Amino acid sequence: MDILNAIKLRRSIRDFQRKEISDQLLKKLGEALLWAPSAGNLQARKFYFIRNVAMKKSLAAAALNQNFIAEAPLVIVGCTDSRIALKYGERGVFLYSIQDVACSIMGMMLVAHENGLGSTWVGAFNEEAVSGVLKLPRHLRPVTIVPMGYPSKIPDPPSRVSLQDAVEVIP
Repeated sequence: MDILNAIKLRRSIRDFQRKEISDQLLKKLGEALLWAPSAGNLQARKFYFIRNVAMKKSLAAAALNQNFIAEAPLVIVGCTDSRIALKYGERGVFLYSIQDVACSIMGMMLVAHENGLGSTWVGAFNEEAVSGVLKLPRHLRPVTIVPMGYPSKIPDPPSRVSLQDAVEVIP
């Protein structure tokens, strides 16, 4: 698959078929997460793959009742690991580890798209509630919830700002 084409065709999906994702595909998604770049190669991130129905419902409730989360066959929670502070201090905790999770998730979303799956980034949620649902240790902070599955429908592409407005080339 052409990568730029995949980026252009990938959509945020919030409506899923009731079809399970194979263990083989889960492994592929996990590998995509692992091979993303990370600050100092510290890999200060952890991901939870959730299939449990009750837990998905609790995550949806913690995400301001965004109930499509509970309907997804798979929900992935991406967490930063504050132990990166040992090397990079506050900047590592409040920037680098978040960037690490974001890079991992984007790569995984593209692998998901390549394999017929849809997903969306959810950032609106109560962190304490999500941490409680997953019983996270103190050094892990949830920064995204990603519901994933086979799309029931694919929305039209949203408009974009012009390339000239978004990118400035400085000679």
